[in-house]
Amino acid sequence: MKNEDVPQDLKHLNTFTKELIYATKSDGSYNTLLSSGWNVKYSALELVWGDIYETLRDIKEQVNKDEVSPILFLMKWRLMDIQTLSSYTGFWRWTIKRHFKPNVYKKLSDKILLRYANSFQISLEELKNININDFHF
Repeated sequence: MKNEDVPQDLKHLNTFTKELIYATKSDGSYNTLLSSGWNVKYSALELVWGDIYETLRDIKEQVNKDEVSPILFLMKWRLMDIQTLSSYTGFWRWTIKRHFKPNVYKKLSDKILLRYANSFQISLEELKNININDFHF
């Protein structure tokens, strides 16, 4: 991409982020420029975040109906998957899936919950007293 072609669509991402772009000068050498974004990227991000919020709303409803534990919601809230959460907590993936069950979650010890709390960067008390309805998106 040439220096003059680096996108600078100011209306979308400019207020909170800049992206480093490699571009070519007129002599053919490479340099870096900051881009304030472009409409295509903004549209793609908007679509992805819409999907994430929809998933979170569905899980929030399941937690409120006592169909799944808050562990699943917090995992998705932190944009993790089971493999990532497994690597943070040290629990096997099948163990985490088991902890998604409300009846199993309610019996977890503080020691186990603390590992989850640390992974989600919240306190043990916040995890134990979590109110999913306080999350707005």
